[in-house]
Amino acid sequence: MLLPMSPTDSLFLTNENRERPMHVAGLQLFRPPDGADAAEVRRIFEAAVRSADVSPLFRRRPRRSLTTLGQWGWEIDADFDIDHHVRISALPQPGRVLELLALCSRLHSTLLDRHRPLWEAHLIEGLADGRFALYFKVHHALVDGMSAMKLLVRSLSEDADEREMDVPWATGSHPSRVGRGAAATALATFQATAGGVADAAGLVPALAKTVNRALKAEAASMSFSAPRSMLNVPITGSRRFAAQSWPLSRIRQVGKTCGMTVNDVVLGMCAGALRAYLLELGELPDSPLIAAVPVSLRSPSSTDTGNAVGMVMVSLGTDLADPAERLKAIQDSMTKGKESMQGLSQLQILALSGLGISPLAVLPMLGLNGKVRPPFNLIISNVPGPRRQLYWNGAALDGLYPLSIPFDGQALNITVTSYSDNVAFGLTGCRRSVPHMQRLLIHLDAELSALEVATAVA
Repeated sequence: MLLPMSPTDSLFLTNENRERPMHVAGLQLFRPPDGADAAEVRRIFEAAVRSADVSPLFRRRPRRSLTTLGQWGWEIDADFDIDHHVRISALPQPGRVLELLALCSRLHSTLLDRHRPLWEAHLIEGLADGRFALYFKVHHALVDGMSAMKLLVRSLSEDADEREMDVPWATGSHPSRVGRGAAATALATFQATAGGVADAAGLVPALAKTVNRALKAEAASMSFSAPRSMLNVPITGSRRFAAQSWPLSRIRQVGKTCGMTVNDVVLGMCAGALRAYLLELGELPDSPLIAAVPVSLRSPSSTDTGNAVGMVMVSLGTDLADPAERLKAIQDSMTKGKESMQGLSQLQILALSGLGISPLAVLPMLGLNGKVRPPFNLIISNVPGPRRQLYWNGAALDGLYPLSIPFDGQALNITVTSYSDNVAFGLTGCRRSVPHMQRLLIHLDAELSALEVATAVA
């Protein structure tokens, strides 16, 4: 039986090609339990994989045909092969984090096989410091960033002594996500369609208001003011990944000092780092870069796995040399962007956000990437993560780093997630179009220090 796929989810399949893989991933770094060596870690992992009852969510594969009128749907893979999806890799010597990130860059460059369920997991051994890692890749048609985070976290525990824990793709890791049969899915689709008919009447005035804000260079779900930049060019399918964490306490303190949110400060760090990086390369536009910032429309208690994300176009103030002025410009832009969504339903926000990002699909087809103004310059996402120290079968989770999707005409993606006492920045870029991407990590660190100084003085 073919299960329906939402239009938003199917877009990620429709727009995918070799140069534009449409999967997201998470890199988890673990410190083994006391006394456990690499052989013991592998034994624990293989035992967990063998005993796992794979969730129906991770047995789905996409399918479309003449009988579905060309529309994508989901079917359960009757020939599911766990060995295809779960693999073990080892780092070359000397086994530094540098080699780990290089391996993740290569893994993130390859397309998922559409004849099978759209996910892979890699246990990565060989880190010189004794830690091990899990790289978990899932197609964006299956999950968005928020639901992917929940899947990872539900396989972990706050108890260091808990054993016999599931892997993220096991039924037991997320019982509320499975068992949603075809009838329930069809009912949800009907309810969404009925709601869409009711919302359609209000969509035209909402669109007019959004376009008017965009024409005035105000924050909304679309933008007409993003400058041309070196980030907005055709890309290849080869990826480069860089990541680093900073103490959440430092970022919170900056926000507390100047009355701003953690997300405002994160955007401020990104803005300052991008300004310094583009200045180094002689590529800084005169006008401020515009970031598309996803806003989750999902309630904290939601167990849905599809995509429910709106977009706000935020000015990063990269034309401003002063860090404090940049931060204030970002806060003002973000506030106005959220105000533009007030009074709109979830479906209306999704529709307007879809219009705002639709040029990502249209411009490449017309061969106009890099030749006309981009709809925005990059996507910067902030996905909240767990606040407490977590463990998997006694192994302490040391780090949680996100990998996301560069689009054609959008060569760099920055995704941020919080975990325990840290905030992790994951930078995913086109290997050819974003040179020396690791320099952005240095500039992120420098910008946080500059913000601490600037806000302390203020």
